[in-house]
Formats: sequence, structure tokens, C-alpha cells
Amino acid sequence: MLLILPPSESKRTGGEEGTALDPGRLSFPELAVPRREVLRATKALARNLSTMAAALKIGPSLQHELQRNREITTSPVMPAIDRFTGVLFDALDAGSLSEQARTFAARTIAIHSALFGLVGALDPIPAYRLSHDSRLPGLSLKKAWSKPIASVLAQQPGLLLDLRSEAYATLGPAPQRDGSLYLRVVAQGADGRIRALNHFNKKGKGEFARAVIEAGIEHPDAASLVDWAASVGFDLGHGRPGELELVVANSVAA
Repeated sequence: MLLILPPSESKRTGGEEGTALDPGRLSFPELAVPRREVLRATKALARNLSTMAAALKIGPSLQHELQRNREITTSPVMPAIDRFTGVLFDALDAGSLSEQARTFAARTIAIHSALFGLVGALDPIPAYRLSHDSRLPGLSLKKAWSKPIASVLAQQPGLLLDLRSEAYATLGPAPQRDGSLYLRVVAQGADGRIRALNHFNKKGKGEFARAVIEAGIEHPDAASLVDWAASVGFDLGHGRPGELELVVANSVAA
């Protein structure tokens, strides 16, 4: 079983003192070549702060994040699941997970980074600034990542649940097969109508991912996951072909 999470623009600062990025410690070694290419292009972009600010669409209030890209290979690292912040990761609250739950996450959670491709939950990574639509000199992120990540995902056995945004899913499509499903989060209003969520679907995804991690069950298929979800209070069911639909109350989207 593998759950694929999106990254977030915001990242926690700091890391373990005396550490630095070691690409050899990252999961999915099949992605080593595109990782080097994207890392090289990001460092090249970082040579000129004005050019980088324009390419990454960073305004004056976030200028400090540009320095992160200049220090990618020397700044301290921390586990990816702790590095990312924002709505989804705040709801997941990795820092409060037990060691047993974190070990389970290491086996079953991948995060799709624009800089590193797929990384494991406990892979040590630095703070950086790069998103799915960032423009790098001489390199398209879609061309760099799409085929390699799609190939890695196609080789994953068992249940594959894609919690990424559609933008990140295009940077490495999940295989179209039984057991490979996209999770869509929707809300049920007081009138009973189901409505799609945008920004706040991240909170529902984060809470769901945390529950899966804490339960520690490697579900063999969607039926097992759906049955378990119902037993712990999640309204999860089949939606459109190739999708599962998580229905959350309006209070979750508040």
C-alpha cells in the first residue's frame, strides 16, 4: 500500500545540526538522474536573486525563501513529513505521531516534491522553494518528472491511493489499473448537497492520512480501506471510475 501526498509551498525552517542533503539517502533511487538535473537547474537559477524571484513568483514578503535555494546542499535536513507545513500537514500533525506510527509512515507514505520527485515520509530533506509550475533554466519540470515518476508508480504493488492535487498528478501520473485510485474530497452541506472543495480539501486529506498512519493497517485493496474507514467514522466510498470520494462535513472545511 502506498499513499501519495502533495507537498506544500510552506516549509519548516531548521533541521538536525551538522546534517546536509545526501541524495543517496532518499527513497526511490530510480529517480536519481532527474533529481540531479532538477537540483542542478535550481542551483543555477539561484545565482541571480531577481531572476529566481520572477521564476518562482515570489514577492517581497517571501524574499527570505530565495536564500533557501542557495543553500540546498549545505543547509540542515529533517524528515520530509516534518519539513512540510500548511493545511494538510498541520492536520496530519506528524510531530505528535508515535514512533510506531512514523515507522509505518516510512513504509506507506510518499510525498511528491517538485525538487526531489517522490520522497519517503522520513527521507531527510532541506528547506527549499520550488513548485509544480516553477520555471527552471533549460529544464521543464513536467518533462523531468512525468515519465520517471510514472514508471516508479507503475511498479508499486497493491493499493495505490493518490492524494495529490491534479497539478502534481500531471508531474507523474499514477497507473490506470485496479487498486490505483485518486482521492477526491467533497463536502456535504446542511441541505444534503455534495459540493467539491478546493483549498480546504487539504484538511480532510491530512486528517484521513493521519488516521491511516495511526491505524497501521496495510490495506490490500480499496474494499478493505473503505470498510476500515467506515469503522472509524470516515465517509469514504467509490466515486467516478478510478476514484474514491471522501465526504467531509462543512465543519471540516471551516
